Amino acid sequence: MADKPESGEIFGVPYNFERPSIKRLLSSYWRPGEGMLVEKPFGIGYTLNLANWRSWIVLAVAGLLFYQGRQSGEEGEAGDEDEPVEVIVD
Repeated sequence: MADKPESGEIFGVPYNFERPSIKRLLSSYWRPGEGMLVEKPFGIGYTLNLANWRSWIVLAVAGLLFYQGRQSGEEGEAGDEDEPVEVIVD
């Protein structure tokens, strides 16, 4: 049986199934000379380049949205009381 390639590209999306190492993981998330998205060190697709300032903005926005969702979920639980609801049908 032929050996399958462990890394490459399918339909323009990169993949890499080589055994990950700490050095490769750290170097793939911090690439100062490249854009906001870089190839994942293991798996399929792209990940954020933490050396790019735009990636930190994306992480901050995602964190704020997560925090806001948790806060609104806690308020919704406290406001759920079993009260009768009046329905008018014409």
